[in-house]
Amino acid sequence: MNQLAMDSLNLGLILPLFFIQGILIIVAVFDWIKQEENVRGNRWVWLVIILVLTMVGPILYFIFGRRR
Repeated sequence: MNQLAMDSLNLGLILPLFFIQGILIIVAVFDWIKQEENVRGNRWVWLVIILVLTMVGPILYFIFGRRR
């Protein structure tokens, strides 16, 4: 495979992951802002988890961090 085909292949695989990651982070942060009392544990720790563990953090928040 030539270099141009490899670059477009890699970009085609990586861009959707970045898009999903960005949407997950945005939705998790907005939910974190709205859920003042319905968060398990320390709210600020969950915010750090959401922002630092970019792909896994929002998923962990939605599974373990919310009370509903």
